[in-house]
Amino acid sequence: MPRFSLVWSSCFKRTAKRFLRQHPDLRNVLSDVLHKLECDPNDPSLRVHALRGKLEGKQAVSLTYSYRLVVKIEITESEIILLDIGSHDEVYK
Repeated sequence: MPRFSLVWSSCFKRTAKRFLRQHPDLRNVLSDVLHKLECDPNDPSLRVHALRGKLEGKQAVSLTYSYRLVVKIEITESEIILLDIGSHDEVYK
């Protein structure tokens, strides 16, 4: 049962749509990662890590070795705000 609700930012909706058009083979991987985030954002398989610099206050979640999700986890609100998806270089720009 999901403990957290996922909030899809407008930027994430756009980039996820484009990302899935370019990488249809990762649709199930993304679905699994989002489900794990909803249930337990501390799941070790997600490799959640805090970001620094201009992305401070946000976390990255590993989708694959090459691709990441940038999220903002608000534990007090029980919300996970999905911000961006893409390659390492794209999301850390």
